[in-house]
Amino acid sequence: MIAGRLAAVRARIDAACRRAGRDPKGVRLLPISKTVPAERLRAAVAAGIATLGENKVQEAKGKAEALRDLSVAWSIVGHLQTNKAKEVARFAAEFQALDSLRVAEALERRLEIEDRTLDVLVQVNTSGEASKFGLAPEDVAGFAAELPAFPRLHVGGLMTLAIFSADEVRVRRCFRLLRDIRARLRQDGPESLSFDALSMGMSGDFEIAIEEGASVVRVGQAIFGARPTSDAYYWPGAAGAG
Repeated sequence: MIAGRLAAVRARIDAACRRAGRDPKGVRLLPISKTVPAERLRAAVAAGIATLGENKVQEAKGKAEALRDLSVAWSIVGHLQTNKAKEVARFAAEFQALDSLRVAEALERRLEIEDRTLDVLVQVNTSGEASKFGLAPEDVAGFAAELPAFPRLHVGGLMTLAIFSADEVRVRRCFRLLRDIRARLRQDGPESLSFDALSMGMSGDFEIAIEEGASVVRVGQAIFGARPTSDAYYWPGAAGAG
């Protein structure tokens, strides 16, 4: 069942890319496996998935240990408290929700101890909702200017969650704002950093995100089925999406 859903999502990605005149190779699918038991994830890996995304560090850590016999990379896509930086520095390959210098400092310190590096994306709150994490759009440039001080954090782009709405215009506005912020960073941001990636779009809106330039889409329920836990537990202000 997972393999079939995965194939269907990939077909939808391909179709969205064709509508936008884009090469599907330019869009990375990141399956979000929160609440999915580790043993079910073996089917996803068997279907060709090499990276899995998780919101909660402890949940990701447990699954990483349970699947340590497989070649799986782990991406943390949820808000991170500084006291969890140690765990992320130990096992994660990617962190998509960087939005504070305190977290950057904590990760850099732990990565130095572990002698590792970490791919990171900067999270931006493009919807302006108080319930969501992420930097305000006007704060991104100043934040980015500080990031060269953390050489073990490999900054690769930006991430956002669009407003959860049936109004496609409002959803597109979030994605276009992130794309515009990236354009300004490419022109005026630190030359040592890359802002190529745009991680935006989940199960309910990833096709719109692709049409607006997403290079990473985070898809969970369309692959693994409905979750027993409300999305508000994982994505504040985004119940029903993901």
